[in-house]
Amino acid sequence: MAETPTDAEQTWAVVVFAEDGPGDGRSGGWQVGQLAPGLSDDLGHVEQAVQGQLPGSFALVDVADDFFIVVRNSGGAMRFLLSDVTASSEWELAAQVMERLDLDIPQEEDLDEVLPAGDLDVFDDLGLDAMELGAILSDVDAYADEMLSTLARRLGFADAFEQAVDALV
Repeated sequence: MAETPTDAEQTWAVVVFAEDGPGDGRSGGWQVGQLAPGLSDDLGHVEQAVQGQLPGSFALVDVADDFFIVVRNSGGAMRFLLSDVTASSEWELAAQVMERLDLDIPQEEDLDEVLPAGDLDVFDDLGLDAMELGAILSDVDAYADEMLSTLARRLGFADAFEQAVDALV
């Protein structure tokens, strides 16, 4: 289940926050910053990076375009989303998210169904409800980076997101 160095090199992460603090990010605009390479290999490091930001901030972590995670600071609690539970059988970061969610890693016979795990309402306050997020996640032909681009576009920070990601990859 451990990642190889090549896999870790294919992982990138950004932290997204509203310029004016908590809220919908629309009044003052969104800021997207790169998470330092290597920090995105461990859920605890990602969580610390998000906790250091204002409530409402979140991290988007893409792992080899295979899956992604969202870690969001909701003020008093952290919220988590894993785009594909089957990734937890091969990737340590995905397994850490499953553990944080108190969910079992799927057994081999359950690995044929790609499903998200965690908080599908993670962006509800920003106008992206669980049904719409579920539709983005259910596109089995889309890679993780494509889903994240769709998410960024839908939430209104696509330009800043693309600039940050282009600088990373």
